[in-house]
This record gives sequence, structure tokens and C-alpha cells, in this order.
Amino acid sequence: MTTAVIATTQDQPSAKPAWWKWAVAITASLGALLEVIDTSIVNVALSEMQGNLGATLSEIGWVVTGYAIANVVMIPLSAWLGDYFGKKNYFIFCLIGFTLASVACGLSTSLPMLIVARVIQGLTGGGLLAKGQSIIFETFSAHEQGLAQAVFGLGVMVGPALGPTLGGYLTDALGWRWIFFINIPFGIIAVMAAYIFFTPDRLNQDMNRRVDWWGIGLLTVGLSCFQTLLEEGQQDDWFASPFIVAMAILSFVGIALFIWRELSIDYPAVNLRVLRHRSLMAGSLYSMVLGMSLYGALFALPIFAQTMLHYTAEQTGFLLLPGALASAVFMILGAKLTTWVDARVLVAIGSSILAVTMFVLSGINPDTNEQSLYWPLIWRGAGTVLMFMPLTLATLGPLPKADIAAASGFFNLTRQIGGSVGIALLTTLLAQRENFHRTILSEHISLYDAATRSRFEGMVQYLHQQGSSMAQAQHQAYALLDGMLNQQAAILSFGDIFWFMGVVFLVSMWLIFFLGKPSSSADSSLAAH
Repeated sequence: MTTAVIATTQDQPSAKPAWWKWAVAITASLGALLEVIDTSIVNVALSEMQGNLGATLSEIGWVVTGYAIANVVMIPLSAWLGDYFGKKNYFIFCLIGFTLASVACGLSTSLPMLIVARVIQGLTGGGLLAKGQSIIFETFSAHEQGLAQAVFGLGVMVGPALGPTLGGYLTDALGWRWIFFINIPFGIIAVMAAYIFFTPDRLNQDMNRRVDWWGIGLLTVGLSCFQTLLEEGQQDDWFASPFIVAMAILSFVGIALFIWRELSIDYPAVNLRVLRHRSLMAGSLYSMVLGMSLYGALFALPIFAQTMLHYTAEQTGFLLLPGALASAVFMILGAKLTTWVDARVLVAIGSSILAVTMFVLSGINPDTNEQSLYWPLIWRGAGTVLMFMPLTLATLGPLPKADIAAASGFFNLTRQIGGSVGIALLTTLLAQRENFHRTILSEHISLYDAATRSRFEGMVQYLHQQGSSMAQAQHQAYALLDGMLNQQAAILSFGDIFWFMGVVFLVSMWLIFFLGKPSSSADSSLAAH
């Protein structure tokens, strides 16, 4: 969509009633919210799916991996597809495809069927996330953009935390299939609303003769292999696996050729030339750090709650709910703050809050409970929001309007990739640090040590009194000691990854100096874009 078209859309008075544009905003936000929730809603139900479909742990992981791969590939292409088919047509097509894919997921009787349906969900969901925001941008006038984009951003920020809460409740109450069936009524409502409220846009007739098939193919190969590498690397022991090595080579070659292709033609599928802007480059790197917080922490906390605190899926979801509600409150507050305070200052404040929160979480121990996690999760939600909207302003605000569409797509892509990199990195770090702590702790546990010997003998006597033979009691006591050792090592490893994330936020703050200051006219039009 050209600058002229956008300017015309915003500057001309609308003949529609005032409430009409808010109906557009809510519809676009609903579509994006469905996509974002489905990114994390399945995480708490994987064990149920595994048992029901007779899959192994590695096989069921492809339910998450397939969705993530399809999503990452589609996000950078959605700008081109919207121009090719028209934003309204493409958005409605994505809604219908996403809803039908949800039906297929819920009705799946085998793992391959579920994975294929999840891939279709990811392909259509990527369009909902990317095009919803641009539709809102064209619908509202400049002075209304702050609140309108805050409504959209609310779903993007709250969705990842709301997903496990909703998924846990539905899985425990109705079964895992309902985490997909719940999309059906909302999908139908969104389709009807989009058909009624969205305004058709003029198609670019030149697009049929200028399809960058090579670029699309190289992008698909490069990003899908890279996402597979991140999702499956830890499970396959990284580069000890020939499969992971092949994925690494294909992703490197595919992405390198894609970059060369897009920079050498006049009609690229993804306009990479926008990276010449310093603020976009720095903001995209910072966006990856934000993605690590948004998705990485939401990966670690449910695992800690379910393995260390022995929470059910539903309890884990409700543990994350206060943080999601805090994000909702601070999203509206952040929209106001961006009009009063330099966006770069707010990014610094948000990064500092997140760093401190991660350092607090690094102190988790066997006595950690829901009460001790309550405020850190609240502040994590607030800090993430104070980074999200201001970072977008400081990244896209200084750019020419003609480059904003392409730059916004790349900016959103880096956040998604940052989440995948963060999860892969934290998974590896968690396993390595657990082995490290187990080795260190085991050096201090010996039956020649008086304290250890006394505890061991006490366990043996207790178990013997409960009816076990002396030999059985000794064997059970060894198992109990080993379990205690593993639990302590795991708790320490969780503390290490939270400490690592806190350091990442502090170290990355130097990127703030390369962000830009948006002009006053851009502040409201780009908020949360």
C-alpha cells in the first residue's frame, strides 16, 4: 500500500459513523488475538495429546514446531499477499482458514493429521497478526492511532500469557480438543464482522506479473529450516545430529540466497532495503530480546510450576493470569505515556524493570510458592509493556512513511524469531546447568559424610518401619536421596536461566542509543505499530 493511499485514507473525512472504526479495530484485534493465543495454548496440553494419540515426546513436539515454522514463514510475506489479494479479502481468507484448521485440529485422530492442521493454522494465523495491524493503521486518523494500536497491542501482549491459562482450564475440564474448538465461535464472529465492517481496498494490477517466486521459495526454505533447528536442536543434541546439521546448512544457504535475491531485484517479496535505517536495525535486535522475555519466560515458568511445584495445567494457567492482567492495564497506561515521555526513556525503564524482575526470579528455591511469584510476574507484565509500545515508536517513528509497512513486518518477525531463539537457548542452558549443579552437589553427598550418613540411616529406619525389608528400605532411601539431588539441581538451573535473562536485558540496553526519536506527528500514528 503506497504512502499516497494511506494518506488519502486517513486525511479524508469518513462518511461512516464514529463507532464503525472501533468495530474494525476490535475485529482486527480479535483475529490477531486468536493467532497469538494459539501460539501458547497447546503447551499445557501436550502430555494429554501425547497419551491420547500414542505419540512420543519428540513426536508431539511437532504440534508446536509445525505451527511456529508456518507462522514465521508467513509473517514477512503477509504485506505482499495483502497487496496481491487485497487486505480485506486476505484477512477474511486467513480467518476462514484458521477456523477450519482449528476444527481439523480438534477432530484429529492421528498425529500426522494434527500436525498438518497446525501447519495450516500457522500459515493463516501469520496473516491475521500482520494484516490486522495495518488495517487498523489505515482506518484511524493520526491523533487516534495511540489508543487504537493499544487495543491491538493488548492482544499481542496478553495472548501469550492468556493461552496457558485458557488451555489449562479447557484441558482439565473438557479435554485437549476443546483448546481448538474454542476458536470456532470466535472465528465465525470475526469472519462476519470483517465482511461487514472492513472496507475493500483497490488491488495493484501489476502484482500478477511481478511475483517473486524465487524469493518466496528461498524464504520458506531458510526460515523453516532455521525454525526447525531451534525447535528440535536441544532434543537431538544439536550438531551431534546429522538432521540438525542439515537444517543448519539449509537455513544458512537459504537465508543467504534470499537476502541476495531480495536486494538484487526491483520487486522483492520482502523489502530488505529498509534495514538501511539505523533505528530499524537496532530496534529489530532489541525486538529479539523482547521476544526472549515474552516467550522465553513463559516457557520456563510453566515448566517450573509443573515440575517443581507440581501444579496442574489449570493451576499453572492461573499462576500466569495476574501478569497478563497487569499487561492489559499497563498497555493503556503506556499509550498515554508515549505522548508525554521520550520513547527511548520508556524502553530503558521497561528493560530495567525486566532485568530486576529476572534477578528476583533467579532466587527461586524449594520454598518458592505462588505468593512469592505473584509480584515478580506482575512487574514482568508491566516491564514488557513498557518496552513493547515505546520500542515500536523509537524503531519505526524516524522512518519515512513509504518504508513503514515493510519495516513493520521485519520488526514483528524479529520478535517471533527472538522468542524461538530464546526458548531454544533457555532449553539448552537449563539442561546444561542442571547437569553442572548435579555434579557439584554430588561431590558433597557421600555416605562417608556424617550428616549424609545420618539422614540416610534415618530414611532407612523410617521406610523399614513402614513395612519395607531392610534391603528394600536401603534401596528406596538411595532413590530418595537421588531424587532430592535432582530436584535441587533443577531448581538451581532455573535460577541460572532467570539470572541469564536479567543479564541479557542489561547488556542489550546499549542499543537504546541507536534508536530514534519519532517526530510529534509520528508519535500517535505509530504507537504500538
